[in-house]
Parts: sequence; C-alpha cells; structure tokens
Amino acid sequence: MKIHEAFPYLRVVGAAQAIDFYTRAFGAVEKFRLTEPSGRIGHAELQLGPIVLMLSEEYPEYNLFAPKPGLALAASIHLHVDDCDALAAHAIACGATLDAPASDQFYGERSCKVLDPFGHVWMLGHEIEKVSVVEMQRRYDELMANGGF
Repeated sequence: MKIHEAFPYLRVVGAAQAIDFYTRAFGAVEKFRLTEPSGRIGHAELQLGPIVLMLSEEYPEYNLFAPKPGLALAASIHLHVDDCDALAAHAIACGATLDAPASDQFYGERSCKVLDPFGHVWMLGHEIEKVSVVEMQRRYDELMANGGF
C-alpha cells in the first residue's frame, strides 16, 4: 500500500469564520467550499503553502466534533515558516492567542505555539541551526535530566 498524500482535516464551529481567519492569519487561499442549503459548510479546502488544509463544520450526528473550549487537543499543526515571531504576531493580531512564546529549541528551531479562535493549536517554527539526530538526542537527554520543558 502506498500513501500518496496526507491532509490535516479540522472540524470547527463557524467554518466561514474559520476560512476567513486562516486566510488572513496564515495566508491560506480558499480553493472551494461545499455548502448545504442551510448554510452549513460540509467541506472546504484551503491551500496553505504546500499543503491542502481541509475543514468543515462539526457534525455531531456523524460523531465529528470541533474542539471544546478548555479541553486539551491531542494533535496540532506545525508550520515551518520563514519567521515564526512575525507570523505569530500577525496571527495574534488576527485573533489567535499566544499559548507558548517563541524560544530557541534543542532541535535547532525557534518555535512558538498559538491557539486559533476555533480551538486548534498551531506550532510555528523556523530553523536556526542544523542539528544532527545524535546531537538532538544528546540535547534532549540533557533537557530531560534538568527537569524537561
């Protein structure tokens, strides 16, 4: 079996507003949307750099739910960008909230974390140095020995 592509697929409450936010905050380009007669967006695709981000309204009747306020998510989207500080500031100006400020990481990236208005976590990062896997493990071991993150 060969996997050809993988698509992040987000469920939100307020898909039209989410499309607007992702367009303004991250520069996504809407490819298309499928809208029910009621106005509920059943599926939309946004071009986000090299990836296609899919999203829809939540569909509780099909057991497809959007994040709930105050509940931690088990997944996030990591965008590797030119300048995470600038993108985070822009996303925050568009309505995101800062979850973790930008800092230089042991794996050779400067990264931060923002929460979008729809409950999804976005990690934003840019490379600051090339780090081998061996060196990354050494740094990780040191970090964990000193109490972790």
